This record gives sequence, structure tokens and C-alpha cells, in this order.
Amino acid sequence: MPTVTKPDRITLLPGHVMDHILCYLPIREAVRTSVLSSKWRNKWYSLPDIVFSPRDPFVCESKYIKMVDHVLLLHSGSINMFKLSDSGHDVFSVNAATDMDRWILYLIGRSIKELVLDVLMDELYKIPWCLFSCQSLHRLKLYSCWLNPPTTFEGFRNLRSLDLDHIRMTQDAFENLISSCPLLEHLKLANVFGGVTQINIHAPNLKFFDIYDIFEGISFVNTFQLTTVAINLSLNLNSESNQNRLHGCSSNLLNFFDGLPHIQSLEIHQDFLKYLAAGVVPVKLPTPCINLGYLSLDIKFNDLKEVSAALCLLRSSPNLRTLEIFARIEKDTVLSTPTSYCWEDIFSRPTMPIKAQHVTIDGISDTKLELDFIRFLLLYLPMLEMMHVKPGANVTMELTKTLIQFKRASGRAKVIREDDTSSSEEDSIYGEERPNNEEVENEEVEVSPIVEKRQSKKPRWMKDYVCK
Repeated sequence: MPTVTKPDRITLLPGHVMDHILCYLPIREAVRTSVLSSKWRNKWYSLPDIVFSPRDPFVCESKYIKMVDHVLLLHSGSINMFKLSDSGHDVFSVNAATDMDRWILYLIGRSIKELVLDVLMDELYKIPWCLFSCQSLHRLKLYSCWLNPPTTFEGFRNLRSLDLDHIRMTQDAFENLISSCPLLEHLKLANVFGGVTQINIHAPNLKFFDIYDIFEGISFVNTFQLTTVAINLSLNLNSESNQNRLHGCSSNLLNFFDGLPHIQSLEIHQDFLKYLAAGVVPVKLPTPCINLGYLSLDIKFNDLKEVSAALCLLRSSPNLRTLEIFARIEKDTVLSTPTSYCWEDIFSRPTMPIKAQHVTIDGISDTKLELDFIRFLLLYLPMLEMMHVKPGANVTMELTKTLIQFKRASGRAKVIREDDTSSSEEDSIYGEERPNNEEVENEEVEVSPIVEKRQSKKPRWMKDYVCK
């Protein structure tokens, strides 16, 4: 009598569990599951997310193209997401553009919702016009592409997320693209060129905006839902328009924040604070940023207008909880910190208490403006709990003695000096139980070694952008 073979456990898995397993496998591995059993043989045909990302740096272009063709030919279900990446291996040549056009046309017919193209060819890949008619798209991420929408383009009506990196397009095409996506919530831009000099954002549902590039300026129109903004701009400060801004009377601060009434998280890096400081810097904004809880700034402390712009933001953010300051010094720049200013005028008391609890100040050089800025924070942050001060190279322990002498509004404030050296040490300048302000001059500095070397916290944008 023949022996009956019992099915193994992997064959007995419920269908929804098998689908869940396949979703976590690269497409090559998902196809290989077809040899497990008859139940698994055609299971990958209906995989909703298709991701091509070669692990082998020596994979040839023709083999890769055949693999994509094979998967798309046999696939029978709906395709929610399609990602094509060369994983930095430069697999594709410009000759592959025809094949990519064919794949995109096929995906449009399958009502693709998420498309990611992350490949680098000899030339920018020109996105075919057929993609601009795809109204099923919810997310679009493109790298190293040329976008030239047809004149009949009416926008992506269902697009919610747009991520563009190393993209060529004209100013008009860019503005038309953004304004023609009424449901757009997430926008990320990096290295957009080809004629785009000014970033004008018109997006009524936009909630998250992240930009890393070189432009002359930026403006927001009808962006009242925008809550999270990260700007890392190296501005073309020598352009005629920016020269007019820098020497004009109108304030970029006022224009910029007019479009951000509900901002909750704001990061400003590179030259953008200088752009905001152009014109007459107000003591505070006419409408406070009552929802702003996180603020990260790059400040050139040898520029009094940048310091004034930063103070304006602080006075206008009464509910701020976390503040990060990165002292920025340009290469070959001689520190020329102004000495002829009135402390009471520049660092005037805020009309509303600032509720920041955690402050980080990184890279200071122990200049007068830097110390006055810290003095302002300690004096007018009544809820401060922790301040980390990380000086730059060659800053002596005199900084610690100076910080000890500063009065502060918070009796719970703890200030820690961090030195990034091989023998790192944490200087607890004052802890939970702090003496009265009158006794502060007699307080000694407690120095204790730290077990684990603390790395300075970097701006969030630095975690997202990696050189390709």
C-alpha cells in the first residue's frame, strides 16, 4: 500500500500568511518560492508590491531587463507599488530607456498607485508622456530624470506624495506640477535644475515639505495645512533678486511665515537664515507660531542680522519645546563678531514666556554673540530642563566658568558641556539642585567622565540625504 506523505508546515500555511511572507521578500526570492510546493507555485503572481533592487554589483543589463520582463509578463494581480533601483551599481545604460518606457506604459494599464524609479544612466531618463496621464498614482519618487509634461497635462489628481531628486524641469513645469496635485501632502525636493530658480509652493493640503538645493528664494501660497518644514538651502546670494532682498526694506521673515500659520516642526540650515534675515528684522512676528514645538537652526554668529532673526523666531514661539542650534562658520571666514551693540536692545525680554525644555548648542567658538545668545536662553526659558553645549575645537575651559556665572530662570536647568575628544568628558555645570543666583559665582564645576562617547545630534535633513 503506497505511503501517504503528510504536507509540511510551510505548505499548510493559510493563504493570507503566505501573502504576508511574500510581501517581505525581494522579487527574486519571491519568485523562487514557486518551487516549495504546488500551493506556492503561482502565489507570487499576485504580489501587490514589486521591488527590483539587484544585490549583485556585476549583474548585466540584459539579464536585469529580462528578469523585469519575466515578472511583469507572469504577474496576474493588481500592482500597488513598483520600484526599480540599480542599488548604486549603474546597471542601466541609456539604451534601457525604451524598456523603461514600455514598463511604465504597462504599469499605467494596471492602475499603479506607487512608482519609484531610482536608477542612474549615462543621461537623465526622460519620463514618457504617458505617465502624466496616470491618475491612479498616490506616490511618485524619481531620481535622475527629466520631467517635461505635455501641454495637455492637468495634474495628478490623486497624488499624495512626491519625491524628486536630481530632476531637470523648467520653472513653469515645476509650478504647474505642484499646483496641479490638489491632494499632495508630502513633498521632498533635492537638486532640481534646468531653469528652476525660485521655489513657489501652492499646495492646499501639503503637510510635510523637505528641500535640499540651491535657489534664490522660496515662498508658500495657500499652504495652511503645512506643519513640518525642513529647509537646507545654499542660496544664490549674489543674484540680482537676492541682492535686492538683502538690501531692501521688506522682511522675508514676514513673507515666509505668512504661509505657515500652523507650523509645528521647522528646520533651517545652510544659508536660509540669512535669506530670512534680509530686510528689516522685526522683534517678533505679528502672529506668533503657537503650534511650533521643534526648531532647529544654523546660525552664523558673526552676522548680527542672523542672530536677530533667530531671536525673532524664539520670541514668536511661546510653546517651543525643543531647540537645536548649530553654529555655522564658513571656510576661510574670519570671525568678526560685532562688539558695538546694546545687549538690552538685541536680546530684549520676550512678551510671552518661551516654554522650551531641551536645548542643544553645537559648534560654538566662545565669541561674544554666542555667549550673549546662551545668556538670553538661560535668562528667559523658565521651563528649561537640559542644555547641551558642545564647543568647537580649541575652546578652553574658560567657557565653562563663563556659563556658570549666567543667571537663569529655571531652577531645574542642567547645563552640560560636551567635548568631542578622545578623552571625552561631561561637565555638569549645574544640576538639579542649583544654588541661588547670588551664590552662583562661588559654585565649582563638577567634572565626571562619561561611559559612552556622546555624538552630536545632526540635523534631520543630514540623515535623509546620502551622496549617490
